[in-house]
Amino acid sequence: MSAPKTQRLKFFILSLSFVLCALHLALPHAFAQSTPSAELIDNAQNYDGKKIIYSGEVIGDIMVRGEHAWVNVHDGQQAIGIWLPKELTAAILYKGNYKAVGDWIEITGTFHQVCKEHAGELDIHATSLKRAHSGYFISRVFNRSRMNKATILLAVLGSVWILIHLIKT
Repeated sequence: MSAPKTQRLKFFILSLSFVLCALHLALPHAFAQSTPSAELIDNAQNYDGKKIIYSGEVIGDIMVRGEHAWVNVHDGQQAIGIWLPKELTAAILYKGNYKAVGDWIEITGTFHQVCKEHAGELDIHATSLKRAHSGYFISRVFNRSRMNKATILLAVLGSVWILIHLIKT
């Protein structure tokens, strides 16, 4: 083999090794699965003290407590309280309530079946937060038809109450 071919082969092998190492480091994170709340709650003893990934919609308020905060995350089945550093909450733009759908976030942290720091509550102490997709405001249109039906029903109920009152006297 000539020297340039040998150098190209070495470069190819070195490049391939680098790509394989990078894939080895990236793939476990790329295929990491979020653990559903039902699984965490039903098998809490198996997950206690272990690092997990949990994802869901941010609901309710962000409750700041000093340098940390509580965030409730609902995955469609149950909500779990997440204890996280306050600075991680900056990634949260929308909180789920009557007027909005909250951000869907992915939390990585330690699951606690009975958290000694938080009065024995089941919680997750987050070390990272990633917003999977953003929430949005819900536009609610005033429904005049429903208001008219409610007014008629109220009038009928009021009339029945008056009739019953008149019959008794």
